[in-house]
Amino acid sequence: MMDLGAKPDWIAVDWGTTHLRVWLMSAAGKVLERRESDKGMGGLARDAFEPTLHALLQDKLTDTPLPVLVCGMAGSRQGWAEAPYVAVPCAPPGVADATHLSVPAMEVFILPGVKQSSPADVMRGEETQIAGFLSGEPDYDGVLCLPGTHNKWVHISAGEIVSFRTFMTGELFDLISTRSVLRHSVNTDGWDQSAFDAALADTMSRPADLAAKLFSLRAEGLLENLSAEAARTRLSALLIGAELAAAKPYWLGQQVVILGEDTVARAYETALAAQGAAVRVVEAENATLAGLVAAYNSLKKALA
Repeated sequence: MMDLGAKPDWIAVDWGTTHLRVWLMSAAGKVLERRESDKGMGGLARDAFEPTLHALLQDKLTDTPLPVLVCGMAGSRQGWAEAPYVAVPCAPPGVADATHLSVPAMEVFILPGVKQSSPADVMRGEETQIAGFLSGEPDYDGVLCLPGTHNKWVHISAGEIVSFRTFMTGELFDLISTRSVLRHSVNTDGWDQSAFDAALADTMSRPADLAAKLFSLRAEGLLENLSAEAARTRLSALLIGAELAAAKPYWLGQQVVILGEDTVARAYETALAAQGAAVRVVEAENATLAGLVAAYNSLKKALA
C-alpha cells in the first residue's frame, strides 16, 4: 500500500519518448507514490526537462536535494544531458557510469544506454529493465525479448549483455495502421486469434513476400469483405512473423523471457509458443523499477 503523505528519500524516473513515469521512493526501496505525465522526451526542448520534473515533484522538494535516478531517453543526444553508451559485452550499466547533474532541490543521475558496433545497434532504458530482471534472477542464461516501439532481442550470459538486435516492428505497425493505405482496412481495436495464428505461420514459412501480403489486406477488404478485425490482427501477425523469422538465431533453442505486460507482449508469447519456444512473461514496469532501485543502492554504497 502506498503512503502518499510520506516524504521520499529519493526519486526513480523512467523518461521515455512519449511518457514520463516517476516513483517517490523510501530508502528501503518501497514505492510511496507513483506519478506520470505525457511530457516525454520527444516533445521537450533540452531546457524543459528540469522544469518539467520540478513541476511534477514540487510538493515534495525541499532545500535538501533529493537523489533522482533517471533511465531512458532523458540521456539521449536530444534529451536532458547525454549519458554516453557502454559497449557490449557488458553488465547492464549502473550509477557508476551515470551522468551527474546538480540542479535546485535535486541531485540527478542519468543512467547510460548500451551500444553495439557490429551490427550497429543501441538501447536506452531497456538496459535498466535488464538490470532489474537480473537482480531477481542473477543466474539467468538465455534471451530477453523487450516488445515496444522498437523491439529488442538480448542475449544474456554470465550476468552480461552479450549481444542484441532491434526491430522497428512496433513503429512500423503504428505507421502502417495510421498513415498508409491500410489505415482504412484496420480501423478497429478488435482481435481475431485464428487470423493471427494463420498469418503468423504463413509469414514464418515465407517471410520474403511480406510487402505483397500487406497489400493483400487492402485488396481482400475491397474484394472479399475482409473484416477490419481480421485485417488488423493479420497485420500484427505479418510484422511479428517477419521479425521472428529474422530473429530466429536469438530464440531458437533458447530460454526466452518477455519483459512486458500488455497485449503486445502476449502476442509475442503466443507467437513464440507456437514455434515451440520455452517462453514466459515478466512485468516490464516492475523490472524497470527494480533496475532503478539497484542503481540507487549502488549510489548509497558509494556515498557511505
